[in-house]
Amino acid sequence: MSKTRLVDQLDSKFFEEHQKKLYQALEDKHTTIEMLDDDPLNTKMVLNMGPQHPATHGVLRLILQLRGELIEKAKVDIGYLHRGVEKIAENKTYQEFMPYTDRMDYLSPYSNNVALCTAVEKIANVEVPERAHYIRMIGCELARISSHLLWLGTMVMDAGAVSFFIWTFREREKLYDIFDNIGGHRFTISHARIGGVANDLTDDALAMIKDFVNEFPQELKDFHGLLDRNKIFFDRNREVGVLKPEDALEIGATGPTLRASGYAYDLRDFSPYARYDEVDFEIPTRLEGDNLARYYVRMEEMHESIRIIRQCLDKLPKGPVRTDNAKQAYPSKDEVYYSMEGLIHDFMMTDTGICPPEGAEAYHAVEGPKGELGYYIQSNGTGHPWRLKINSPSFKNLQALEDMLDGEMVADTVVIIGGVDPVLGEADK
Repeated sequence: MSKTRLVDQLDSKFFEEHQKKLYQALEDKHTTIEMLDDDPLNTKMVLNMGPQHPATHGVLRLILQLRGELIEKAKVDIGYLHRGVEKIAENKTYQEFMPYTDRMDYLSPYSNNVALCTAVEKIANVEVPERAHYIRMIGCELARISSHLLWLGTMVMDAGAVSFFIWTFREREKLYDIFDNIGGHRFTISHARIGGVANDLTDDALAMIKDFVNEFPQELKDFHGLLDRNKIFFDRNREVGVLKPEDALEIGATGPTLRASGYAYDLRDFSPYARYDEVDFEIPTRLEGDNLARYYVRMEEMHESIRIIRQCLDKLPKGPVRTDNAKQAYPSKDEVYYSMEGLIHDFMMTDTGICPPEGAEAYHAVEGPKGELGYYIQSNGTGHPWRLKINSPSFKNLQALEDMLDGEMVADTVVIIGGVDPVLGEADK
């Protein structure tokens, strides 16, 4: 038997077993709807939804048990990317792995970079200059706004307003231009470095950021004016996809999904990193736990991000943007180009990289746009991690979908998914 044929048979057997387990889980699942013993009109059916919807990036599958148009039970099936990001990390230096983090939550690459950097800096005891901390905070808050804008445009489009998607992308284009100026990339920017950032903010970048924080609040006000009292949008989201506080905690929901259910948990406040303890901001929270509450939380978070960026610009200190330790960070380009020592250090960082102590382990998380994004690292003393595990918010929040969908109308499925704002790139690791 050929190797290809054997692999095909194994894949087929795995998928068959996977299907059996999935449908058995659907039958066993507790439901909030009282089951009727008979179904004379034969309105009961099992519907496979996905993986095809653009908002779920083609890799989220839902198995829905319906009675007419009502969802009695729902099961979530992920695992259609097969990327093995955590295993890839074990074969890369810490800095080499950085671009892979860009492509996890690719709507907020800057936050992913900072999450990895802070975890490595914790396990390797790296000191980061003050100016770099503030630059990272500016980048993370711009990334939060960018991510929330895409959520807003797609979620409102799912509710039927196509034009709104274009308006949110108009603002995202301004952010892409800023990221391009900061790090040389519009989309998958890799500006953060272990020990600081790749380069300082230019005068042009600072001017663009200041223009954005001065102009964007008016755009947010216009978005509020269009949606807050729009009856169609209001009715499509109010009391839809409710996640009770106790269920949110039990499932492990995080980020806006958790805060919309009544818990004001934000790592920027509860476990401050960078210099978030030196800026003032509120943690938007709602009690209703429905799709409308998640909308309000994210909209208010964009207001708070603008507030944080303004404070960072005011407090931005002078000084270096990367640690001056050849064993922990890349040297500047000037050192590489004009000194033999700099060239050697650059080669060693590329070939071997930073080496945390053997046996050391650390976990560190940041508050990404979708919630707690954390890295757990185990070191064996070499320049690449012995083990690296990622605590991604989309993976945790997707589990809440099963509770949210029970008892809802099938027409609300896509809107509820949009309200959770998952990115499957970080869910299937």
